Amino acid sequence: MNNDLTELIKLSDIDKSIDSFSPKIESANKKLEKAKAKLDSIVENRDATNQLIEDNKSKVSEFENQLEMLNQQLKDITKKNKIVTTEKELKALTLEEEIAKEKMTFANEEIEKLQDINEKKSIELDEFQEEIDRESALVDAIIQEVAETTSDIDSKKSALYGKREEVTVGIKPNVLQFYERIRMWARNSAIVPMRKQACYGCFMKLNDKTYADIIKAQEIVTCPHCDRIIYMEPVEEEE
Repeated sequence: MNNDLTELIKLSDIDKSIDSFSPKIESANKKLEKAKAKLDSIVENRDATNQLIEDNKSKVSEFENQLEMLNQQLKDITKKNKIVTTEKELKALTLEEEIAKEKMTFANEEIEKLQDINEKKSIELDEFQEEIDRESALVDAIIQEVAETTSDIDSKKSALYGKREEVTVGIKPNVLQFYERIRMWARNSAIVPMRKQACYGCFMKLNDKTYADIIKAQEIVTCPHCDRIIYMEPVEEEE
């Protein structure tokens, strides 16, 4: 087999090994992003619940102030009742007293409802905090896992880049540039085997001349259909 072709096949295998790490890194990062998104969602729900509790407390305070004013209004009505002189004034005071009492009843009911909501939401806050603690621990564990995975991959890639440099030294510059140009669009299928007289990159049948040139392996042969570099696998050579 042509020496340049032999070295290109080695180079292609190394490039495939280097690129094979990308899905592992992407998978680890996606796992981390998913865990962080879940944690952020829980924190967001907790903050929204906290805000609701604070808003309800503010409303309770407003109703309590209203009750104080209504209570004072009833006291004033009681004083006025003692000095009322006409039936018309008495009816007006009675109506005013009824309205004030209705407002007090409504305010008390609202306070009770808001406090009941806050009591339930406070329980939810405790549950949210438990979830946050649990998910935070999980995120920390995944961060550690990603760091270890990345470190391991970086170490392996570094070794592969070293091998790649050793291999490229033995390849003619013009041949290496030719391979790199094909790899720009074909990625890890820049060099493919021939199987059953077909290119294993585009799966198109090869003509007899190309087939014969590949078998001879005296020069680098490209597929007439897709321009990928084609070679005869050692097993097929033996056969």
